[in-house]
Order: sequence, then structure tokens, then C-alpha cells
Amino acid sequence: MKAREVNFDGLVGLTHHYAGLSFGNEASTRHQHQVSNPKLAAQQGLLKMKALADAGFAQGVIPPHERPHLPMLRRLGFSGSDAQVLAKAARQAPQLLSAVSSASAMWVANAATVSPSADSADGKTHFTVANLNNKFHRAIESQTTGALLRAIFRDERYFAHHSALPQVALLGDEGAANHNRFGGDYGEPGLQLFVYGREESHGGLVPARYPARQTREASEAVARLHQLDPARTLFVQQNPAVIDQGVFHNDVIAVSNQQVLFCHQLAFLHQDKLLTDLSERVPGFTPVIVPDNRVSVTDAVATYLFNSQLLSRDDGTMLLVLPQEARQHSGVWQYLTELVESGGPIRELKVFDLRESMNNGGGPACLRLRVALNATEQQAVNPAVMMNDQLFATLNQWVDRHYRDRLTQADLADPQLLNEGREALDELTRLLDLGSVYPFQQE
Repeated sequence: MKAREVNFDGLVGLTHHYAGLSFGNEASTRHQHQVSNPKLAAQQGLLKMKALADAGFAQGVIPPHERPHLPMLRRLGFSGSDAQVLAKAARQAPQLLSAVSSASAMWVANAATVSPSADSADGKTHFTVANLNNKFHRAIESQTTGALLRAIFRDERYFAHHSALPQVALLGDEGAANHNRFGGDYGEPGLQLFVYGREESHGGLVPARYPARQTREASEAVARLHQLDPARTLFVQQNPAVIDQGVFHNDVIAVSNQQVLFCHQLAFLHQDKLLTDLSERVPGFTPVIVPDNRVSVTDAVATYLFNSQLLSRDDGTMLLVLPQEARQHSGVWQYLTELVESGGPIRELKVFDLRESMNNGGGPACLRLRVALNATEQQAVNPAVMMNDQLFATLNQWVDRHYRDRLTQADLADPQLLNEGREALDELTRLLDLGSVYPFQQE
């Protein structure tokens, strides 16, 4: 095996519901209080994983978190038995119960920032768990995320794990959703591009309407932790104007793979300079810039055109994985059709129905964490999480046994839902050989 990118998708959790918790994410806000279907959401995600694995792309799965998160409710002053804690929270602070029940950990593009061993001074693949401190419901994820990543990438000879940065505004970190890595070969040193929304220490331009979640200071800290070569590291600011249009992470307006950057014309502040820097520092750099007069930022956000996966095929061309919303928009689909026919690096489009995830504000790229691995590192990954025919069948059966097909915010107070989740996750840790990674398993 040669070095390759392996995608690890988040499996949607049993409490997937529409609470509108993510201010700045317009799809999340727009679908607040609608009835969700957790079973369908999980099955839609599994179908994407299996289809890509069948197409020859290395594909793994990252399990969901335990929700509702009772330890946080107890920390916030709700006491008694588990059922009493849920009842009190539902009665006194339903918004908190919704937050600690969020299945948002399914969007594992925010789980961590990952640097391949070819770029790190110690020759290890580095993971820094994101603190996600801009949103309460996501800020409680880091401990379990770290445990899951250590259970999947557990060989310390090859993998280095770093805890989340301190939970302060100065160090707001949203993980791989604001990180790109360029290079012709996954096993050779590349250039890492960190995208930030604001610089806490020195001010500067910031969005006026929505929060800029990623700070430059956090990105710089991650680069130091990963032992990156400063000569192969760039920090660039996201365009504040597009954040105010609903581009809450860079992966909503840009996606890269190897030497290709596929992005909107308005994605970055000082974009012309960035493109010049990349052309000088990335051999064979190939920008694919979508003009604003062909696809507006509004349409890009509505269709999640850029929240796509750009995957390398064996012949050197690339496949773009898109949500069905992109195909349903005539203008966006016309642009994509012309793009494929133009003879550039993107030669094929593959569309998936991810409506349950999309309605909560996450597309194909949100659902996956990219990890570049050489042959030895691929062998060191926990094999039980790698997608194949058997795992696909096993996980679908698991979902059928444990998931509900209808969920509202009122259902979150049901103690049986908590018990169903714990029973399901206890079984899942055995199926995926993870050990005791959840709080309820450690009591």
C-alpha cells in the first residue's frame, strides 16, 4: 500500500434532533423544532461510507457520543436519579437538555486537526482534539472525542494525541473544518494551510453578524503541537463578509485535495495573495475558483457545494462528492456539469442523499475526518472500524435494533431514550473493539 488519504465518517447518534443550536449555521436555525429521523440519518451516513469504500476509497467509521450527557447536567446543578435529572432539566431548562442531547459529534470534521507524519518533525501522525468553545453543545465533546480517536489510532509508535486547547476565547478551535493540506503525494512533505476567522491578540476585520469561531492563536498552537515546519505552514483569514452569510467554517466555502484548491471567489481575505503564495509553494498547484456571478455565496451555503469531498482516484483525476441539494439547484448543477466537461482535475460527480444531516447544517465534508496515512500507519489503525461488506451489514442491523425513526425535543426527557442509547453504545464498543470509552462505562 502507498500513502493515501483515509476518510473516517461520524456515525449519527441516537438523539439526532433539530434544536437550532448553532447560531451562524443557517440550515441549523431554519429547521429548528422539526421532527427528525435518527434511524434514517444513520442509514444515510452508512450508505455514503459503503459506496465510497466500494469505489476503492479507504473508509472508516467514528462512533457517536453518549447523549443526553448526564455528567454535564449534574455539573450544572440537576440532581437525583438519572430520570429525575432529565425531568428537572426538561422542566427548568429545556434548552440545556437539548444542548446536552445534541448529536453534533457526528460532524467529525470538527473532531480534531490532523497532520500527517510526513509533515511532523517526529514522524508521527498528530491529532489535536478541537475545543469547539464557541458553542456549548459542542464544547462538551472533546473528552469523548479524544477517547474515541485514541481507541482507533492507538499505536503510540505512529500516532500522537493532544488534548483540546484551553476553553477560552483566545484559543477557539474548530478542528479540520478550517484546515487544508496541499501536496502531490500524501507520503511526502506537504504544505498545511490553517484558516482562521479572527485574531484575538491584534484585532483586525471580523464579521458583524455571526461569530468567527476559529482564532489564529489556536491555529498557531496546533501547528506547534504538531511540530510543523514553519516554512511549510500558512495562516490565512477567512473572508468576514462570507461568515456573515452563513459560512461558519472554511469547509462551507472551500475544499482542497493534494495540489487542487476548489473554492469560491470570495472565500478568503486577501485571496489573490493566498493564490500567489500557494502557486509558489505547492508544485503543480491548481486552483479551481468558482465565480460569484455563477454561484453566489447564498447559493453555495444553501446547496453546500463546497462542503464536498474531493477525492483522488487511481488515475490521478478527482471525484467530487456532493449532497443532493447541489444537484437540485439548476444553476449550481449547470456549473458543475461544465466544470467536469472542461477537462480540469475534477472529472466525476457523485451525489448522496444526506438530508437529515443537511437539515441540521452539515454536508458530506462535515461528516468526515481526513487522515493521510502511509502503509505502516494504515496497518496500525484499529481494523474493526474500517468499512467493508460485513461491517456495513453489522452496523445497519445495529441501527435497526436501537434507533428511533422519529424524535422531537420533548422525547429527550424520556429516561428510556437514555437507556436505549447506553445499551446501543455498549454493544457498539464491542463491535468496534474500542474498550470503555464512554462515561457510563467507567462508573
